[in-house]
Amino acid sequence: MFKLEDKDKEIINRALEEDIASGDITSEMTLDDNKLMIGEFLAKDDGIICGLYIARYIFRKLDNHTVFKSTIEDGKTVKKGDVFATVDGHVKALLEGERTALNFMQRMSGIATTTNQYIKLIGDMNCKLLDTRKTTPVLRRFEKYAVICGGGFNHRMGLYDMIIIKDNHIKANGGIKKTLEKVFKQKINVPIEIEVKNLEELKIALDYPLSRIMIDNFSFNMMKEAVKITNHRIPLEASGGINIATVNSVCKTGVDCVSCGALTHSYKSLDISFNVYEK
Repeated sequence: MFKLEDKDKEIINRALEEDIASGDITSEMTLDDNKLMIGEFLAKDDGIICGLYIARYIFRKLDNHTVFKSTIEDGKTVKKGDVFATVDGHVKALLEGERTALNFMQRMSGIATTTNQYIKLIGDMNCKLLDTRKTTPVLRRFEKYAVICGGGFNHRMGLYDMIIIKDNHIKANGGIKKTLEKVFKQKINVPIEIEVKNLEELKIALDYPLSRIMIDNFSFNMMKEAVKITNHRIPLEASGGINIATVNSVCKTGVDCVSCGALTHSYKSLDISFNVYEK
């Protein structure tokens, strides 16, 4: 379950302010203040729904008498034509919140649906699907939650909760061995991962108590060789250009997990509509 924190509410409030600002002038000119109606969220494609908690918050923020009901929870499947949530309240509030609610839900549901498509291609292989930090600025918590709803797993949330030694760190320190020596001389209380570019770097990395090794842009044959060399001593993460067309083949090499930026930067938003009706 996703719990909205104060920082999340601040983001949503800013999104509402962006859209409404000084007021919905069209609704103010055409609608009665006391008019009550029911709004329905309709799935126009098959997919995984995500963002119901945000939609509920939006309508309650605009009208605290609003009643928001959903027939499913985040992470559940909808079919084209399903009405999966309703909002009962003042029509002005329903129309003020419509676009902001849809903007969040369509994108988050798109990420969840895309993630689930990858999960289906991985099938019963023992290979985890991880997201990345390639997220929309400020919306990372929402987007990573959507990955979870689609059946994937979160990689680190940011630069603060896990050490990942990348190629630029290695170049700045004069090599992989020097970099690892420097890191492991220090007191560490977070997981440590390193990115390697070839099998020679992999062999060096295996001499250290790493949490995971990222094999970046390896060919399929190199991935298989890396799995053989590692022999389950340290989990291997395949990364670099992995997409819907290659994820199955990558997992078949025997790696322990794959990280995929496309989950949060190349997804298709789920088509959802919102329509109001007389009570």
